[in-house]
Amino acid sequence: MIGFGSQASIHLTCLYAVATLDLQRGNACRMIKSELIDRIHAQNPHLYQRDIEKIVTAILGEIVAAMARGDRVELRGFGAFSIKVRDSRSGRNPRTGAPVSVGAKAVPYFKAGKEMRKRLNSGATMTGKTQSEDKISASPSLAEVGDGGPS
Repeated sequence: MIGFGSQASIHLTCLYAVATLDLQRGNACRMIKSELIDRIHAQNPHLYQRDIEKIVTAILGEIVAAMARGDRVELRGFGAFSIKVRDSRSGRNPRTGAPVSVGAKAVPYFKAGKEMRKRLNSGATMTGKTQSEDKISASPSLAEVGDGGPS
């Protein structure tokens, strides 16, 4: 497991809250990194956007680096990232039908944590709409947790 320090863990809590909040509100569309940074900044205007970008990039970079080393990265309540190795196998060329050797490879694997599964399934229907807006307001913002950022 990787430790990022207390300030980074607070920011990671904010990332988790933003992602869960969007899913609960029915925003199940994809999100790119710059949109994530923009949303965190909108919820926490007291933080500089460049600092948020550095933190998000550092967290994602550490996760990728750990997985490249073969380590498992577990974020309590969020989930665990790991590598699964696929054995080499025999495949077929779709055009000619000829047998082709496919080498072994490592693929990323994510398993959602218990808290994430609970939050995603507690009030969301298959259309992504929530049954209760009270559950959404229970998600902490970074301002409520404390940030250590500029005043």
